[in-house]
Amino acid sequence: MSHNTLSSHTAYGIRLGDRGRLVLPAELRRALDIGTGDELVAQLDRDSVRIVSRRQLARQARGMLAHPGRDLVDELLVERATEAAAE
Repeated sequence: MSHNTLSSHTAYGIRLGDRGRLVLPAELRRALDIGTGDELVAQLDRDSVRIVSRRQLARQARGMLAHPGRDLVDELLVERATEAAAE
């Protein structure tokens, strides 16, 4: 499956269902390469929620370990400043 083929600005309406369940649209599930039974992590960022698969978090963690000496705090600050400027 193609990963991350959707624009980061693509918006989807998702209705909160019975017992707090969310159903992600098929196009979004395909783009994120997630399916039934995959574990997801919801990350609260101020007043929004970011949903990430555990598999993606593991990939990111392996990537951080592959580059010792990286200053992750500086990288995060640059990323946040870039996002703020885009808003």
